[in-house]
Amino acid sequence: MREATIGRLECLRTVFGSLGALNTQPSRHGNPMEPSAIVAEWHDGRLTVHDSVQHVYAVRDTLAAALGMTADKVRVVSPHTGGGFGTKAFIWPHEILAAMAAKAVGRPVKLVFTRQDMYSIVGYQPLLEHRVSLGADERGELRAIVHEADNITAVTDDYVEFGTGPSKALYASPNISTSQRVRRGHVNLSSFMRSPIDGPGTWALGSAMDELARTLSMDPLALRLVNYAETHPADGTPWSSKRLREAYEEGARRFGWWERPEGGTRDGHWLIGCGMADCTQGQFRFTSQARVRLRADGTAQVEAGYTDIGAGSTTIFPQIAAETLGIDIRSVKGVSGDTDLPYAGPTYGSGTTLAMGTAVHLAANAVLRRLAGLLSWPAEEVRADSGALAWGGQRRSYADILRAAHLDEVVGDGEMALPGGAFADAGAPGVASRTFGAMFVEVGVDPDLGLLRLRRATGVYSVGAVVNERTARSQMIGGLVWGWGMAAMEASHYDPQLGRWLSQDLAGVALPVNADIPPHIDMSFVDEFDPYAGPLGAKGIGELSATGIAAAVANAVFDATGRRVRDLPITPEKLLDPRM
Repeated sequence: MREATIGRLECLRTVFGSLGALNTQPSRHGNPMEPSAIVAEWHDGRLTVHDSVQHVYAVRDTLAAALGMTADKVRVVSPHTGGGFGTKAFIWPHEILAAMAAKAVGRPVKLVFTRQDMYSIVGYQPLLEHRVSLGADERGELRAIVHEADNITAVTDDYVEFGTGPSKALYASPNISTSQRVRRGHVNLSSFMRSPIDGPGTWALGSAMDELARTLSMDPLALRLVNYAETHPADGTPWSSKRLREAYEEGARRFGWWERPEGGTRDGHWLIGCGMADCTQGQFRFTSQARVRLRADGTAQVEAGYTDIGAGSTTIFPQIAAETLGIDIRSVKGVSGDTDLPYAGPTYGSGTTLAMGTAVHLAANAVLRRLAGLLSWPAEEVRADSGALAWGGQRRSYADILRAAHLDEVVGDGEMALPGGAFADAGAPGVASRTFGAMFVEVGVDPDLGLLRLRRATGVYSVGAVVNERTARSQMIGGLVWGWGMAAMEASHYDPQLGRWLSQDLAGVALPVNADIPPHIDMSFVDEFDPYAGPLGAKGIGELSATGIAAAVANAVFDATGRRVRDLPITPEKLLDPRM
């Protein structure tokens, strides 16, 4: 970062006197419905692994390296994973051990984790502490942002939870300073969990912005509008696309933000409060390939090695192929989750739709070009038309084209290739790429029992083009549930004497259930197309959906009770503590 625009921490400490209040969040485990599980089998010197993972190629390459084999001798299969949340993005020792054990005994070996194993062997979100200081003038314009964060990591290995990320990306300020540290502890290695970096970061920054708004006697949304970042705050890079201002406006309208009673109200004995916060997530692009087969019977098949972890990939990629080819989606089948298929990027980092969607779209277009070639029609001028190819007033069905060419199928390949042959990047060169949103919530607090209840929520998001609104909205609702757990319920407790996590099963783990989430959940998207993201104009949303919610809830609690809770989760004892 440029020193001309990014102030030194020591100088800003002089301005503020000291860094802001401590905001903390505990370690949390992802608790996927399906625990980590693996079946390893050897046959004629080739290893086949059925694994519950988020990237089959990473497992293949790691096993090959650990066992001294070439990658083509290892096959990893994982067509559907029953929840991952980042836990299954890393490669863990049990995967190597299972393969070694299968070779030693000469038989298939199956290993399925207990819930206790999921706490002691694989990763989790680490305990994280933040200190945020904001300096503003009388108009509310930010003059300085300072954000320090540190997280727990293992004694023998590093995991850094870069929770300061949003402080460099959300608000315009001439001086921004961030610092990230790790503290070693006698714990198993932490790892990323759904909405890493921006999930923790928006909790701390969103809380600090609400405190600043109260100090300035400004509305929290008005303060954000004053500090709207038209370009990336750290270096002035233009955004690939950004319609957060429209998301603010639409969210406030749908929620009734400007008409709400400030300072909270009552509903019987319940104290009612409203709060809001920003949502944001960085974007990643991964090299990905896809193959599309169009058959003479009018059906098509999409082939790629991506893993569906429940986010809807099995729906949207056939949908993209169907729309590009102009055929009914019911005639398109998806085959996925196998290293014998075309290479796919990982299912994490909110990059699957962007990368794989682009590859599928390009593969389907390659099919159209091949069909045009069979007819000697100009490929750049043809168009798909309800199971047929059209050009210059002519129209030929796909079945007729293939029959005339004596072909059973036409195959097209597509690839999302990155500059320099990179495996991944954070967006197209020359632009800054992020998704954004605004979250508005209303909560109720029982002042006698310290109970906290979510009453309604409105989220509006700027995410580029939405490929499938139904699955996208489902993602956002799931993210809200995830964020509510972070805000009000979830914490993994460690016993320092026994040296292990206390949870033996989910009976003692507080997680949101249907009864915790009200029916009044309003999720929507602004109309947007990101020309830098790829031909679909779409970005990833799976992690964005869980950002900003914890801060919005804590801000609503303050509105209802006047209590500023800075230590998650917001449990009854914190709402009843007379010292607060």
